[in-house]
Amino acid sequence: MKLTRRDAVAALAALGVGGTLSGCVAPPGSEPVDVDRLRETLVAAADVIYPSEVSGTATFVETFLEGRLEDPTHVAGLDEAVTELDDNAMFWHDERFAALSVTDREQVLRNIDVDTADEDPTGTTSERVRYYVVNDLLLALYASPAGGELVGIENPQGHPGGLASYQRGPSA
Repeated sequence: MKLTRRDAVAALAALGVGGTLSGCVAPPGSEPVDVDRLRETLVAAADVIYPSEVSGTATFVETFLEGRLEDPTHVAGLDEAVTELDDNAMFWHDERFAALSVTDREQVLRNIDVDTADEDPTGTTSERVRYYVVNDLLLALYASPAGGELVGIENPQGHPGGLASYQRGPSA
């Protein structure tokens, strides 16, 4: 299944987010954020997190991220989580997270226990990475029409499917 920009925009619309930004953004009272680093890291994480049958992840994730950059508080938390992810990757592999192989990226995520961590934007490193990186990527995927189909949600919340979608039972 191929994800598109349209899927990312649909996922953002389901969240009530729209518009795009480019370049660097800065939460109030802080230094500008390296958006390219955030983009590279989220695309690299999606390669690990998304099911193997999903393609087009780079364009999808980049478009979704543009919409998420509208919230300065979210940007600050995401930047901190990405920094901690890179620090962990540097400790174990002497490379930034995005520069690692998919196998090594998966190991870094396991090292910080994001697969079992609760999501908490103000919690531990694993909880913040779970909240800002893993959960954001999963939210983007499953809030999109194409990603929703992957798990049997043919008509994600916020996406009208027409009268026919309400008259038939769930797909098997």
